[in-house]
Amino acid sequence: MSKDTFLNMLTTQRLSKFKIMLFFCLLVGANNVIAQQEPMFSQYMFNLSHINPAYAGNRATNNITALFRKQWLGIEGAPTTGSLSWDTRKDESNIGYGLEIYTDKLGIESTTGVQAFYSYRIAMKSSTLAFGLSAGVLNYKAAFSQVGTIQGGDPAFQEDVNGILPTVGLGILYSTDHWYAGLSSPALLETKINSHNTQVTKSANNHYFLTGGYIFELSDVLKVKPSILLKAVKGAPLEYDFNMNAWIQNSVGLGVSYRTNDALIGMFEIQVSPILRIGYAYDYTISRLKTFSKGTHELLLRYEFNNDRNKRVLSPRYY
Repeated sequence: MSKDTFLNMLTTQRLSKFKIMLFFCLLVGANNVIAQQEPMFSQYMFNLSHINPAYAGNRATNNITALFRKQWLGIEGAPTTGSLSWDTRKDESNIGYGLEIYTDKLGIESTTGVQAFYSYRIAMKSSTLAFGLSAGVLNYKAAFSQVGTIQGGDPAFQEDVNGILPTVGLGILYSTDHWYAGLSSPALLETKINSHNTQVTKSANNHYFLTGGYIFELSDVLKVKPSILLKAVKGAPLEYDFNMNAWIQNSVGLGVSYRTNDALIGMFEIQVSPILRIGYAYDYTISRLKTFSKGTHELLLRYEFNNDRNKRVLSPRYY
């Protein structure tokens, strides 16, 4: 049964909610399971290292960023995603580096991973070109034995999957004081987990991200940044995030986004102290899941401090 057929069935029967566990199982083949896509956040523009390792150390400060996302409230088994990252670079150095720990759970499957970032910057007259590399490992699990099938004894659902997979990513970032553009693929490897009855292919279809944004300084009080993210995955339609963020007196940030065929997003940020910033995003579902979903909540905490205590942290973090 296809995804569209399943969603049509749910709409027709006017079910109050559905289980992502069952939804996931109906989408997979009997002997071949495609692992979940790269975890994504609505506030990705404030933690670009997650999708582009060339961003590591871009700010020449110590940055600790935590993101938590609870997707599609009201739907049992819906995605829950978390990330904790750190990156840094000294002012006089061309080398940036960082580390990220992340977790992503969807129904019967879950992914927990850790990855390191490395970037090398080439300074030009009024711009910078950075190249990045990421490498890590992830633990992928799928609890097929928890699924109750219509016809018992299906061998595809009798054995759980639990494996360790390597990850490698590449990225490039060009930036000036007012605009930036980046191209990256955070998961280049095609790796497989083999079990007795089930074969799981992780990252069989590589993800490619194109990002860009421009900062307009409308006044000393107001700055505006339109930006875009393009995600390309083989076998899937192109996905866009169109974003518009505004900063008022470098202390309060407001933003709106549109994700194609998925959600309308509102964002809010506030500089609580010179080194602490808090953000919140709400996704209003516009796909056919809106009948069952109560939206998505996402929280961001960012702690940023200089290696040199005599230097002031730049604010806000435009990208």
